[in-house]
Amino acid sequence: MYSAELKKIVEVFELESVLPELSLEGRSVLRREINRPALQLAGFYERFDSDRLQVIGRVEYSYLLSLNDEDRKNAIRHLFQYHIPCLVVCKNLEIFPEMVEYGREYSIPIFRTAQNTTDFTAELIFWLREELADRVMMHGVLVDIYGEGVLITGASGIGKSETALELIKRGHRLIADDAVEIKRIADRRLIGSCPEIIRYLIELRGIGILNVKELFGVGSVKDQKTVDLVIKLEVWDGKADSYDRLGLNEEYMDILGNKVQLNTIPVRPGRNVAMICESAAMTNRQKKMGKNTAQDFANRIGK
Repeated sequence: MYSAELKKIVEVFELESVLPELSLEGRSVLRREINRPALQLAGFYERFDSDRLQVIGRVEYSYLLSLNDEDRKNAIRHLFQYHIPCLVVCKNLEIFPEMVEYGREYSIPIFRTAQNTTDFTAELIFWLREELADRVMMHGVLVDIYGEGVLITGASGIGKSETALELIKRGHRLIADDAVEIKRIADRRLIGSCPEIIRYLIELRGIGILNVKELFGVGSVKDQKTVDLVIKLEVWDGKADSYDRLGLNEEYMDILGNKVQLNTIPVRPGRNVAMICESAAMTNRQKKMGKNTAQDFANRIGK
């Protein structure tokens, strides 16, 4: 299971710490979801996910203001007794003294942000989904071709990096070479990125390691991209009927439970693999726009 360090959340969202004496070392959030504890402050704790990050907005704050001192104290104490990861108060609302008291007693960090509750929770959920996403490391090259994230795979030495270099020279952008980290952000969304240690680097046998960003400029690289298409390079077996000629038989690769369009490209001397990858990316984009040339041709000949 992955975790998001509380210290990193504070840095990314520029949160003000109400109890700076509490150390954030070793504290983390394990859930992608957040919770606004309106029902809990009213006393309903059935099915309460106490391991979620808790956010107080105007509604919850107004409810606490409506309570008398004793009821407000009990409501806040009851929430903190569940040992929540932390509490974030939005819109720079004033912190109740009871929050500070029980935050210290139960060692629960309290933060404050000037953002309104809707914007903050939306950004936080999106960030947590990416930070805590299921992930896998795959051998291959990820390139942004005409806005399509194309993962080029194949056996070692088949020419993946050389193809990527040609694509970069043609104006496309490199995300990762050799090792591609893929995260499952949503049911239909995979995000690919590069491990920090090899970011912007590409390996060419016989030459060595090249820094793409330095050689071709910042416009030739990108930190991350959705994985829209997989192209598998393999040595051509010499049989004409081994590969789809029309493009009607769609193949898919399963990545973290998501089905991604797969094109198997035979490689042999004289084939411009970079140009084929460009054509595959444009075709995939065209299909998303509702245009399937292969199917149109099949309909034309009555197949």
